[in-house]
Order: sequence, then structure tokens, then C-alpha cells
Amino acid sequence: MVGMTAEERHSNSRAGSGSGPKTSRRTVTARPVTSYERVVIAEKEEKVVFEGEVVEAFRSGMYRVALDNGHEALAYTAGRMRRHRIRILLGDRIKLELSPYDLSRGRIVYRHRTAER
Repeated sequence: MVGMTAEERHSNSRAGSGSGPKTSRRTVTARPVTSYERVVIAEKEEKVVFEGEVVEAFRSGMYRVALDNGHEALAYTAGRMRRHRIRILLGDRIKLELSPYDLSRGRIVYRHRTAER
């Protein structure tokens, strides 16, 4: 065993112990150094908020809303308004969120309080 490296002595001692066939040792390499660059994640698109008046109510919880700027949009009630069972009737003033991609559809996020109810 004179003239052998430490690794050869170690592999010979394992092979001669009767523990099975001789296996090759893997050399462990250091992981490559990674640079931590900042990854820019796109932010959510901002919603466009309009106010309007409910013109028509459909069965499926959808509403046709006449916006203050003269356009019309098809809207549904937001989840919080459904959860708290806020009713929306014809003629109600509402606040509507529209996506910048499709200005004809949106969601109703707020119903303004009216004094006559």
C-alpha cells in the first residue's frame, strides 16, 4: 500500500470488505457561482375606474351600465358585493372597474348610497 494515494487506499479498503461489486467514486464538483440578478416581474395592469348608472338587469347577475362618458358596458357584481348580498337595482349609481384591454366589460365594485331608500 506504499505509493498509493489516499483515494486509492480508500477504494481498495471498500472493495476488499466484501460489501459488493466495486463502485466508481463520483467526483464532487463545486456548484457554479450564480449571479443574483434582479428579475423584473410585470405588474398587474391597472384597472380603469368609471362611474355610471344601471340601465338594464339580466338574470345571470349581469347589468348593462350607462357610463358617464356616454358609453355602455356590460358588468357583473364583484365578489365582495355578492358575499355581502348588496342588491343593485335599475337606476342605481355605481362605480365600475374596466380592464384597459376591453372597455365594454367590467365589474361593479361599489354602489353609491341613495337618500330615497
